[in-house]
Amino acid sequence: MDNPKQSFGSFIVAVSLLLAGIILLFHWSSSFSNQLVLNQKEPLCKQSNFTTTNVEADGDILDSALAKASMGNKTVMIAIVNKAYVEEGVESESSMLDIFLSSFWVGEGTRSLIHHILLVAVDQIAYDRCIFLNLNCFRLQTDGVDFEGEKLYMSQDFIKMMWRRTQFLLQVLKRGYNFVFTDTDVMWLRNPLTRLSKNETEDLQISTDMYFGDPWSKKNQINTGFYFVRSNKKTISLFETWYGEKDNSTGKKEQDVLLDLIRGGIIEQLGLRVRFLDTLYFSGFCQDSKDFRAVTTVHANCCRSIHAKVLDLKVVLSDWKRFRMLYANSTTNPQWTKHEGCMKSWQT
Repeated sequence: MDNPKQSFGSFIVAVSLLLAGIILLFHWSSSFSNQLVLNQKEPLCKQSNFTTTNVEADGDILDSALAKASMGNKTVMIAIVNKAYVEEGVESESSMLDIFLSSFWVGEGTRSLIHHILLVAVDQIAYDRCIFLNLNCFRLQTDGVDFEGEKLYMSQDFIKMMWRRTQFLLQVLKRGYNFVFTDTDVMWLRNPLTRLSKNETEDLQISTDMYFGDPWSKKNQINTGFYFVRSNKKTISLFETWYGEKDNSTGKKEQDVLLDLIRGGIIEQLGLRVRFLDTLYFSGFCQDSKDFRAVTTVHANCCRSIHAKVLDLKVVLSDWKRFRMLYANSTTNPQWTKHEGCMKSWQT
């Protein structure tokens, strides 16, 4: 028969060991939980969103996006969109982005170029739309600024967005990429790369609202809705100087500031070669191309609202399709339909 004192002692030892185990388990669990909380201060997965302050730090995401869209010679085509440009309006069945992409489908030699466009979205809805369309997409975010809605020409938000665009394109140049920048209200009816100069000594080739016959004349009225830039020290200096004027240009859009710099002598100061593009090939509503057989791009410039641009660009594509069906093999040169929507947009 067991000794009662020995049994009671064994029981005390067992209880003590059990309590010690419980305390140890509780301490280990608390430490693990605290460590988990500490670890979760960092995101579980890294999103491809940029802010103004971390573009340089997270540059590898931008580098990856540029490499994916690059043509192989470190040249990429870039367009920037927001919610207003990717969503259909109440009075329209097409968005500006829809019209832009349609031009690549109906254009001559343009369909494959869509794979080399990097669509830069400045808000989440535009980014989601880009992903849905299976395009090359990059999400650019700016702290404290809402770029979602329509930014009417020369409004404060419009001016801010244009400067943000310039800052972003400077980062592209610093990463060694040449680029063709295009607004989405530019219709690509033919491959514009075939009309751009292949001369590598030319640093900047830029479209014009009004072209006066000399591709080297600073009298030509530039438009920053379409241009080609080679990445080098001179163009990086140009963009740094250009962006550096942001806070000294109240009431001016970035295009006006660049024109002031050009006419103020920056081309000579930096040793740049700048070609101003002929509207015969790089057309716009300010000055229509006179030849359907030569035209490459058509820009809805000299127009105030997205709704008006969409209306008139649909007509441009109709004119283009009619030309290809009826006039391409004839000596007749048709005329563009008047841009009624854009003319009326200035009356409101």
